[in-house]
Amino acid sequence: MKSLVQAVRIGLFIFIGALSTQASAYALDSQLDCKSTAHAFIAPLQENHTIETTPMRVESNSINAFKPTNGSHLTAFDFGVFAVVGYQKNDAIFKQGSGEPIADSAYGAVVIGGEDSVKEKVRAAGSDAVIRHVAPFITAIFCNND
Repeated sequence: MKSLVQAVRIGLFIFIGALSTQASAYALDSQLDCKSTAHAFIAPLQENHTIETTPMRVESNSINAFKPTNGSHLTAFDFGVFAVVGYQKNDAIFKQGSGEPIADSAYGAVVIGGEDSVKEKVRAAGSDAVIRHVAPFITAIFCNND
């Protein structure tokens, strides 16, 4: 009986923790309308410590990938965000890659979700962001302003 009570308590703590994580989720939907710049998208996320200030990866096309910080729960169209990406020419918060930059300004999010499901929700929200399959159940939502 005592172990059952402990199991229920543990389950309750896990459930409450999951609810509090959902309650503090930060949705990126409105910023992914593709009417902004990479700086306007990325800088506030860095300033409020939602993403790391140093990119975890810089692609040859200069796309910088930023990891969400521990404890932050980013979503985009109800999908969990794996990384936030962006590049803006002549902007100190972005590092330039070894090749030709993808655009003067480009940004987006890499989410955990299938390409078709992500595309359906993005279009239903009125965004014309580019949707690209990255890996199984990993999809990029990308705004290229060039």
